[in-house]
Amino acid sequence: MKRPKPPSRKRPTILDVAAHAGVSHQTVSRFLRGNGGMKPQTVARIEQAVADLDYRPNLVARSMRTRKSNRVTVVLPAMTTFVPSQILRGASAEAQAAGYQLDIVGLEGDERVRGDRVRALLDSGQADGVLTFTPIGDLEKLGLDHTPTVVIGEYDDQMRSNGITADGEPAAMIIDHLVSLGHRRFVHVAGSTDWMSARKRREVYLRTVAERGLENYAVIDGDWSVRSGYDAAQSLSADSGVTAVLAANDDVAMGVIRGFQDRGWRVPEDVSVFGWDNQEFTAYFNPSISTVDLDREAMGRRAMQALLGRIREETEPELHLDLDCSLVLRESSGPARTNHTL
Repeated sequence: MKRPKPPSRKRPTILDVAAHAGVSHQTVSRFLRGNGGMKPQTVARIEQAVADLDYRPNLVARSMRTRKSNRVTVVLPAMTTFVPSQILRGASAEAQAAGYQLDIVGLEGDERVRGDRVRALLDSGQADGVLTFTPIGDLEKLGLDHTPTVVIGEYDDQMRSNGITADGEPAAMIIDHLVSLGHRRFVHVAGSTDWMSARKRREVYLRTVAERGLENYAVIDGDWSVRSGYDAAQSLSADSGVTAVLAANDDVAMGVIRGFQDRGWRVPEDVSVFGWDNQEFTAYFNPSISTVDLDREAMGRRAMQALLGRIREETEPELHLDLDCSLVLRESSGPARTNHTL
């Protein structure tokens, strides 16, 4: 006698099939892969559960019975001026080493719309797994909680950092290094306040200056641009007594240095300047720019490793997104000048 289909508010998953059939989800997965070697009665129970629940395997299940696409997809918001290139580089390298091609797509719409499109992408056979850097809603409600989908909650809909990548603690490392060189009075040229990363850097800068008994001459609002750094340098009073500037990023630091140079101020003899991000140009600018190196590639590799673990149905590796950082000391920072005027 056919058992009635139990009521369900969401799309049935492989776990629902397993519970209905009285077997483990690994057994159901093996059935979907067509591995064989299973007892006839077990196969019959799973087939009956699939029919009772009207379970429709997504691409990942279907393709495992035929062939995989050997492609993984990274999802970004459709309209964004920022692309996490270093993280993507690490994720791509990890995927390619495992024999997968990586596709990058931008999905418009809100979380719900993006979530539906991710599910359709998996169901369609175009990808074996999805790594998304933008919110896509509740995975369980979407029926994606048991699919190869990894959500990196590091960015909002505009790809603005709001997780570990927004950590401002390296600002304390910069201040402590500059203090060791004799600096006592500082300026911070900040990034856009729309970004949590800018707010965190400002917060840690002010906290560290206060805790160390140092002097904050000013926090100058900027927008991450070279021009904002240039304008900040041009506006600084010659009798400010400032000997070091902490810039929100390397672009701002480059603008600060050029702004000082156009005023006849020497970097680092008159004022030291420190950037953030270790972009390639910082090593070749004149003077080369001291900065903070954040190992975002390792973060991308770890994220992809977690996705590959789900695709292979291995014991899923724990996703550690700690961001290793270090100071890169170059020509733009040096000992504080002994006099307080320029």
